[in-house]
Amino acid sequence: MGATTAAMVAAIVGVLGTLLAPVVTTWATKRQRAEESRAEERRRLFEERRTAYTAMNRASRHFHTMLKDALHRLRDGVYTDDDRAQVEQARRDYRDRYAEAQMIVPEVVLRASREVNVVLASTDAAAKRIDRGLSREGETADRALIDLKAAEPALTAMRRIMREDLGVAD
Repeated sequence: MGATTAAMVAAIVGVLGTLLAPVVTTWATKRQRAEESRAEERRRLFEERRTAYTAMNRASRHFHTMLKDALHRLRDGVYTDDDRAQVEQARRDYRDRYAEAQMIVPEVVLRASREVNVVLASTDAAAKRIDRGLSREGETADRALIDLKAAEPALTAMRRIMREDLGVAD
């Protein structure tokens, strides 16, 4: 290869480098921005899930507590309209958090929350029947309190599954 050919090859490589440098830079910048966008989306989805878990856990536990208090008051004959309103508000909040979570949480969490929901809903129905004087055979506030105890391990399991999904290690 002669000096002229080498100079020509060097000139062509130099021109191509000058012409391609902006293209390569643009491609690298787009790729970096796309990766940053994906990372931000993962963070956003994680925060959305964490927020839903926190709200669902809090609402489930609050509804559980309100039902337990209501059953104690029903048993003691001191259940008031204010108590009824508080239980109803807790039920609505629980229902809303449950509905919101259904749209964004994985199926394993939904299965765990359904187990909690079955106990809370049946206890709520029993408390309402007892309050209205329409209890079923053997249905008492004390019996409903015993049945409500079944929610406690289900609440713990649900919380554990949520924490695992968020990557929280014990």
